Amino acid sequence: MSPWPLHEDGTWREYTRDRCPGPALFLDRDGVIVEETGYLHEPGKVRLVAGIIDVMGRANACGVAVIVVTNQGGIGRGLFRWEDFAAVQEEITRRLDGAGVHWDGVLASPFGPGDSPMRKPRPGMLLAAAATLGIDRAASWIIGDRETDIEAGDAAGLAGGILVGDGYSNGERQRALGFGAPGRYLVHAVRTPADAVAHLPFLVNS
Repeated sequence: MSPWPLHEDGTWREYTRDRCPGPALFLDRDGVIVEETGYLHEPGKVRLVAGIIDVMGRANACGVAVIVVTNQGGIGRGLFRWEDFAAVQEEITRRLDGAGVHWDGVLASPFGPGDSPMRKPRPGMLLAAAATLGIDRAASWIIGDRETDIEAGDAAGLAGGILVGDGYSNGERQRALGFGAPGRYLVHAVRTPADAVAHLPFLVNS
């Protein structure tokens, strides 16, 4: 039996609440919560992204569920193990606790591109969390630093997505903005997570 909260489909699924009715704020991990280092698997390299504490703190104060959905393809590639992922998660949690903020759920996909519906840009992780916690997807948003995050939010039927930074490849920012559908799925691009607050209906007045 695994010591980690692994689902039968191979994903990590960890929740700190039984139900979270209402909207949720979905967050990518690397590049949004912690600085992107490329296959982060060493706790000593954890650095929180500037502004993320403000966003999470506002969501916590409003009772909005904060759900992390992260691709961790390095596990599937054999570059690191769930044990390493767990150690990084513990360090991130320690730092968030120290700042007085928390997440309500974490889902992680170990699969490579195209290998599973549980890997972004497919919406499997978002749909699984929404079904388990009773989240209102139509009122929820996702913040990510990749086009795949924004695409996953669109596919999951969220209200909108926010791209932090410019993405990783030429034209990624513009492609991410192209997922916007007026009246159905709104997309914004910002520099830092803190800048996202102005675009989140459930946080803007908090």
